[in-house]
Amino acid sequence: MVAARKPHLNGHRPHPARIPTIILLACSAWFWFAVAAFAHASLVETSPVDNAVLTEAPATFSMTFSEPVSPLALRLVKPDGSSTSLERFVLRDRRLDVDSPHDLAQGTHVLSWRVISEDGHPIGGSVVFSIGMPSATSPEAAGQIDWPVRTAVWLAKIALYLGLVLGIGGAFAVTWLGRGERSGSLASLVLLGIGLVGAALSVGFQGVDALGVPFERISDAAAWQAGMNTSFGRTAVFALLASVIAILALAANGRSGRLLSLAALTGTGLALALSGHASIAEPQWLTRTAVFLHGVTVAFWAGALIPLGLALARRTPASAGMLRRFSGTILPVLGCLIVTGLLLGVVQVQEPLALFTTAYGEVFLVKLALLVLVFVLAALNRWRWTEPAEHRDPSAMRRLALSVAAEAAIVILIFGVVAAWRFTPPPRALALATAQPTVVHIHTDKAMANVQLSPRGAGHVEASIDLSTGDFEALNAKEVTLVLAHPSAGVEAIRRSARRTAGENWRIDQILIPLPGTWHVRIDILISDFEIVKLVGEAEIHP
Repeated sequence: MVAARKPHLNGHRPHPARIPTIILLACSAWFWFAVAAFAHASLVETSPVDNAVLTEAPATFSMTFSEPVSPLALRLVKPDGSSTSLERFVLRDRRLDVDSPHDLAQGTHVLSWRVISEDGHPIGGSVVFSIGMPSATSPEAAGQIDWPVRTAVWLAKIALYLGLVLGIGGAFAVTWLGRGERSGSLASLVLLGIGLVGAALSVGFQGVDALGVPFERISDAAAWQAGMNTSFGRTAVFALLASVIAILALAANGRSGRLLSLAALTGTGLALALSGHASIAEPQWLTRTAVFLHGVTVAFWAGALIPLGLALARRTPASAGMLRRFSGTILPVLGCLIVTGLLLGVVQVQEPLALFTTAYGEVFLVKLALLVLVFVLAALNRWRWTEPAEHRDPSAMRRLALSVAAEAAIVILIFGVVAAWRFTPPPRALALATAQPTVVHIHTDKAMANVQLSPRGAGHVEASIDLSTGDFEALNAKEVTLVLAHPSAGVEAIRRSARRTAGENWRIDQILIPLPGTWHVRIDILISDFEIVKLVGEAEIHP
């Protein structure tokens, strides 16, 4: 049986010579976007520190992150519950300095911040500080999970995967493996439509989430602009273009359809490589390439399941040939999929223990369990039912069709699990944040000190102390002593003498901070035999 020839969209068919140009332009754009090294940022240090009690209002608020960020929303909640938006700020690489309002009253204030890291994921939090003394009733800090927004982001992500993987992958299977077998064309078109809607809505949902505003603000232009300004905006654009090309591929015939579907499959890899946790880890050339290959191979394999299952269920004349071509190419494809998946898993998880101690690791284990189930079914299909089905055994074709349908259902479940990674920073990013030093800045009229404790968590750390006068001039000290204490935990003063290394820099090679929490920090600076300056501050030590 020969499939009926379908009319081309608008009466035109794409010229085959233009297709390699499309692919070349897409690859060039990908490498252009990949020039910037993106990372998932974490807050390293704030001034004032969280829960600090100040004698007077600060002139500025300062936040330092592990990677460069862009501010989305900054506001200050005052002791009386009113709030004001903070519009005046300066970005200095990883540090964000925000001008403080001039009319801050005594009591407890909440500095609420929301920024977006360069992997496209928004992060936010609050810093609580008091002027004079804490209020009897503290203002509420922003930080509640907005479940409607989170659910919308998750569902849109699943829809995007359905279009990118099953829709585009299905179009590729119909044009390359079907060779006249069109059983999966309608299903692929439906999935592509779902993907187009998901890609478009994802931009708005991403913007609402990035700004930290309620779901009802989805109609605001600012939300859509914020979504497009994230790295996910590029993913959405490539996903839309790739889906449209896949629709054209299904409408075309012969060589033009195959070339168009190849360009669409390339677009799947490009779209996935332009944003997200996995694609932004170092080294960029390796991780982005791995994400690209992983996306392409997943789309090739999973995308073929629905067209192949439908052809087998209908026992069409061309189904045996489609099955033969699929089984002849799937082993190297699965090999590439497994290798790239393991590579990205090692990069993201880093330590095996993180699989059981982080939300990202738990999601990874659920995905792995589902993948094992899929691979068991795939192995059963290949070594038990594929050969008789290729010889058109009705019983084998029916069983193989049911097994392929089960594989496709599990793949959709995997999409739901993987979409949850949107809300779980990987252990790699958490380790990067932990590796950043704890920074304490203490400034008085007589002297100023920048103290760095590396690494920032509890345990054995190194201390670096940079000194200057209150007017930023060189401070020639005779002796410097670092004093740490945690009275609320029963830890009395730990004193360590520092040694001068160069200029006004002093170091302590090793000091044990036994537990996390808010530690009191004091720097005793001996100026002369008759003068000593004491600088007092606080440091937040993480687990």
